[in-house]
Amino acid sequence: MKQIGLLLAVFLLVLGIGLAETGTLKGKVTDASNQEAIPFAYLKLMQNGVLVAGTSSDVNGGYTFKEVKPGKYDIETSYIGYEKHQVKGIEVRAGKITLLDIKLKSSTILIEEVQVVEDHVQLLEIESADMVYQAPATNSSKSIFVNGVAPAYHKKREDIYFQQDFNTESYDIINENKFLDVIQNPLSTFSVDVDKASYANLRRYLNNNQKPPVDAVRIEEMINYFDYDYPQPKNEHPFSINLELGNCPWNIEHELLMIGLQGKEMSTEEIPASNLVFLIDVSGSMNSPNKLPLLKQSFKILVDKLRPEDRVAIVVYAGAAGLVLNSTTGRNKAKIVEALDKLQAGGSTAGGAGIKLAYSVAKENFIEGGNNRVILATDGDFNIGESSDAAMERLIEDKRDDGIFLTVLGFGMGNYKDSKMEKISNAGNGNYAYIDNILEAKKMFGFELWGTLFTIAKDVKFQIEFNPAVVKAYRLIGYENRMLNKEDFNDDKKDAGEIGSGHRVTAFYEIIPAGSEEFVASVDPLEYQVPISKVKSENLMTVKLRYKKPDEDTSRLIKQPIKAKQIRKSEVSENFMFASSVASFGMLLRDSEYKGSLTYEGVERMARHSKGKDVNGYRSEFIKLVETAAFLK
Repeated sequence: MKQIGLLLAVFLLVLGIGLAETGTLKGKVTDASNQEAIPFAYLKLMQNGVLVAGTSSDVNGGYTFKEVKPGKYDIETSYIGYEKHQVKGIEVRAGKITLLDIKLKSSTILIEEVQVVEDHVQLLEIESADMVYQAPATNSSKSIFVNGVAPAYHKKREDIYFQQDFNTESYDIINENKFLDVIQNPLSTFSVDVDKASYANLRRYLNNNQKPPVDAVRIEEMINYFDYDYPQPKNEHPFSINLELGNCPWNIEHELLMIGLQGKEMSTEEIPASNLVFLIDVSGSMNSPNKLPLLKQSFKILVDKLRPEDRVAIVVYAGAAGLVLNSTTGRNKAKIVEALDKLQAGGSTAGGAGIKLAYSVAKENFIEGGNNRVILATDGDFNIGESSDAAMERLIEDKRDDGIFLTVLGFGMGNYKDSKMEKISNAGNGNYAYIDNILEAKKMFGFELWGTLFTIAKDVKFQIEFNPAVVKAYRLIGYENRMLNKEDFNDDKKDAGEIGSGHRVTAFYEIIPAGSEEFVASVDPLEYQVPISKVKSENLMTVKLRYKKPDEDTSRLIKQPIKAKQIRKSEVSENFMFASSVASFGMLLRDSEYKGSLTYEGVERMARHSKGKDVNGYRSEFIKLVETAAFLK
């Protein structure tokens, strides 16, 4: 015992000496105009022009650099929507804490002119850099608000801002899929989903040291956020279907079936000319650094990728909808960027009016055989005009037959309306993503641009028929709000999901093998029907898939019976292991009743062992999120 005590004392002495040889630099990042904390600002600690360390401010704006060697340092602080800030010659002393608070100045630029469309077109102008003029509406009882200013008076720029006092985020309830008895429910039918919004949104929560709301966790969107090594299609169809069967990681009595769809990767030269309409929410709720300023930076990444044959128009909406930029060729990127730079937030939110105008502009500039798409960027907080979920869905459904596709981009926090935006994207031949930081924008508009913007197949539906001789029961993991009735599979009028160039779609079924004594809920025997006899077959299932080409209205069918021995793997692939670790993480975040033996530590190990090539670091980031969630239990 004396030896242990002596070793402990030596250890503490060495630790104390080590800590005494370094210092700490800490402080708070705030807005210079209103002293509000700025979370997620990025700080670089530099010495003689060399990066020593980097960190981000927390939810309260606080930051800390620990174990800094004594000396003089510079700190550079940056955040979207603010001027870059630099402090030089900060002295850090051994064993001391150096305090440095940082105040960032906004870099917002006001609109200089905008055409406002309600029942007619109006022109609004700013009299000077600090003054905003609002022209009165002449043909309507409604007032039109630009930059939050009421009709016919002036207001100082510094007085125009939006304050969010409480959290009004909304998510649709998700009732987890349950096990279904194969005798009574042999068919499982669902629409594909390439949306990825849920993963980026829950990352925002976890990076803020918060558990995401249960209903913000959509497991299929988490899985499909990542790339998997599926082969390119080799036949006339625009995707390959890949199947794999292995042991279930959280229940050794069950098996796990993975279905992977790989869309054809098209080169930039193969993509037809694009007619894009940016539909941008500039209402008051967008007036925070992680909304409109981040939105503008994100769109600039897209603009930089435009080709000469591509075109962009910009529509904005606040109290009314306005055409900011007529359809402009990709040869004139500077003009498009200039129009983006002039945008500023203010006013109420007429989302319906904006959508109508954007589709009208897209139709006016329609390119036959081209890529025609509206890109809606918003926090989803519509509050005038068509604003209910049902009204917005009907509005979008009315427009989708024009051959114009839809991308929905979500921004911000506090009043974020995930439920509304997911419904809009599903109704409009579209996809949906959440932009929580500029790196996510780079991923979407840099690495995955044409997968996001160009559709290679629409109304894609899966239908799996399980063989009761081999499978007792099954459960589809995720896709709860993409489930279809079995009759919908053959109904070409029923809308379903879209797949873009190079997109991958992955789904998992948890399977209870036939012969298992495990109880599965069922109904009483029917009084007026005789049970249908089983067909003798070694097949595990039949996989059916329907899809339409983007410019066609009649679906094409792929059908393939599958034997278990064809796809069962004693040693599962890296694809299978990593994707199942993501599914497992989602089940833990949702506290699923089916999570079995899962733990955060086990999920982390599974992900580490299957990380594989991680060129852009997305899988490493996932592992860090699992670690974070483990401490938030």
